[in-house]
Amino acid sequence: MNFEFSGKVKNLEQRLRDFMEKHIYPNETEIQAQIDGGESRWVPIPLMDDLKNEAKAAGLWNLFLPESEYGAGLTNLEYAPLAEIMGRSLYASEVFNCSPPDTGNMEVLVRYGTPEQKDRWLKPLLTGDIRSAFSMTEPEVASSDATNIRTDIRGEEDCYVINGRKWFSSGAADPRCKIIILMGLSDPNNQNRHKRQSMILVPIETRGVTIRRVLPLFGFDEAPHGHPELTFENVRVPKSNILLGEGRGFEIAQGRLGPGRIHHCMRMIGLSERALELMCRRLQLRSAFGGCLAKQSVWAERIAESRILIEQARLLTLKAAYMMDTAGNKAAKAEIAMIKVVAPSVACKIIDWTIQAFGGAGVTNDFGLGAAYAHARILRIADGPDEVHRNQVAKIELAKYGLNSSRTGGDADVKISTDIWEPARLSSVR
Repeated sequence: MNFEFSGKVKNLEQRLRDFMEKHIYPNETEIQAQIDGGESRWVPIPLMDDLKNEAKAAGLWNLFLPESEYGAGLTNLEYAPLAEIMGRSLYASEVFNCSPPDTGNMEVLVRYGTPEQKDRWLKPLLTGDIRSAFSMTEPEVASSDATNIRTDIRGEEDCYVINGRKWFSSGAADPRCKIIILMGLSDPNNQNRHKRQSMILVPIETRGVTIRRVLPLFGFDEAPHGHPELTFENVRVPKSNILLGEGRGFEIAQGRLGPGRIHHCMRMIGLSERALELMCRRLQLRSAFGGCLAKQSVWAERIAESRILIEQARLLTLKAAYMMDTAGNKAAKAEIAMIKVVAPSVACKIIDWTIQAFGGAGVTNDFGLGAAYAHARILRIADGPDEVHRNQVAKIELAKYGLNSSRTGGDADVKISTDIWEPARLSSVR
């Protein structure tokens, strides 16, 4: 693995850093002030539109898409340092049209959409004229196991009829949101439980689609984006709105969630770096009990540990991205699962230490640390909770030694897991 980036990527890195210094960091307070001070929190703010125009003019737009026809033509590995830079601010990714769920939805349309679907929905998403939502999670079931999903997609002669309830449909509260990608149950009696679900395009203005409420996340509503609860009551959409075909929902989900998960992790590295920077600056400016806080051993340990954690997380992120590019998402599933556990946990720990360094100021909204912590903590659940990813890693690891799931709990497990430690057999264990 060679993590030396090309001249093209280094150039984009520098341009992004310059843009962040000139346009993003100085405007973070004003962005939030415009959101809080407008007539409605659910109306796009003028400053964000201005910044998007600046990003377009600077050629820093749609960097996430590997296909050069649509995006910058970057691999996952090449995109990693750019996503990290954008991740330093909770507002930045949207400015460059690189924020979820639009990124994942655009990737779905690029890979699986028909020419008609691309023309109607992908093109305006690429230009930033509209936004989108993704509806998968349901309140009535444990949606970390997507086979539990119960929203009904019933085929009729000329359309599909959708009935169900979704929540955490991120982006659906934004008035610019025009299209939802929904995952639901289309063939409940299929013997293969991974062929029962489909994904379908649902225009948000379709009759029967209702936003019931916007869910606050640790008290933050993330307006005007939002994470709403939706109901679908006899929602009728044309049969041409199905993605890839009936029963292909899991196949699409795996293609969508792999890149989506690692993009989150790339941004978490940037957020961790920003938190560490704030911690160091704060500690050097504060004195207590007769000395500078930065010189106290407890803080020296936390600073050092933060740097170590960031470097470890970054290397694992880059390895996962490299494997996705060279071997494919399926071959990289262990690395994707591992980094999805590691990166948000690292961010949570470092942001928590930064809050501690700021003292009372850290728990106010003055420095954005509460929102940063909430964002990182949510990612330990979003796109699959830590437990699911750890279970995936454990299964892959056990399979190396013949401990597959069909034998778990049997006598064979006990035999294999104990007799390899007998002295006579130690030399054969590699």
